Amino acid sequence: MARAGRPPSSVEVARLAGVSQSAVSRTFTPGACVSAETRAKVLAAAEALGYRPNLIPRIMLTDRSGIVAVVVGSLANPYHARALEAFSRTLQEAGKQVMLVQAGTERALGTAVDTLAGYRVDAVVSALEVVSPDVVAAIDRTRVPVVTLNSALTGAWSATVTSDNAAAGERVARLLHARGGTRFGYIAGPADSLSQVQREAGFRRGLAALGVPLSARGQGDYGHGAGYVAARAMFAGPDRPDALFCANDLTAIGAIDALRAEFGLEVPRDVMVAGYDNVEAAGWAAYGLTTFDQRIDRMVALAVGLLEGEWAGGTSRAVEPELVERASTRLPA
Repeated sequence: MARAGRPPSSVEVARLAGVSQSAVSRTFTPGACVSAETRAKVLAAAEALGYRPNLIPRIMLTDRSGIVAVVVGSLANPYHARALEAFSRTLQEAGKQVMLVQAGTERALGTAVDTLAGYRVDAVVSALEVVSPDVVAAIDRTRVPVVTLNSALTGAWSATVTSDNAAAGERVARLLHARGGTRFGYIAGPADSLSQVQREAGFRRGLAALGVPLSARGQGDYGHGAGYVAARAMFAGPDRPDALFCANDLTAIGAIDALRAEFGLEVPRDVMVAGYDNVEAAGWAAYGLTTFDQRIDRMVALAVGLLEGEWAGGTSRAVEPELVERASTRLPA
């Protein structure tokens, strides 16, 4: 039997099963030739000993671990939590093992990929946006396939799947205008975010096509607190917007809280508000937030699909988001 203090070895499994060590190895090698009788003996012995095969020799031989690292940003943002859930589920359904790594920033993603290369991961996926050429270069040096969501840049070893942010920005401009908006405001996300840049550009383009200007702009950071502060500053002046688009749902929810607490304004009677991401809180009765669902499951499926077969670095795929209109843009009759 196995000696105390360490896991059982293949030699001990072979001895208990009455077979050779090579027979044990073949039993745990997918596609290897082994008789049904031998397989049964080996599996029974392995179960009795609690044996698990050591995958490291196979990884060294094939240079494939079957492990895909999921690098996540702050889970305080429900968008990242949803992306993690979707990536984990989709990868496991594809027969991959998932390694979870926390990285708060895009630059931390580049560092994480460099570290993960030493663990022989097959690939890396992440909802963090890549916007820096330095990070692209760092990924290329590792020669590990990396697929991200909503990135501005790709390289020989990186690809991306994006939401059609600009088209959504144009669409929400038309929606708010059709619902009676006359003075339009926008609260932005981080300046270096591709999603932010595209959503704002689309919103401005949509307003310009309607012949109306952007009346007010606030700066946020995709967080609730910054959305609250930006809305408080925006609505402190005399020319308040009556239609507000926010770069994401947390920003929009923060803005709604500020409108109510600081100014006693009602949504949508006094101000219509729309966001982006369709996080769970957007559907709560307290907010009823009109938003865009990025269709994370579809984006993640495409991202994982890029890892199957021959790698094609530099690929960019786009997914059309779904408009989910709720009470925050529906004026009472």
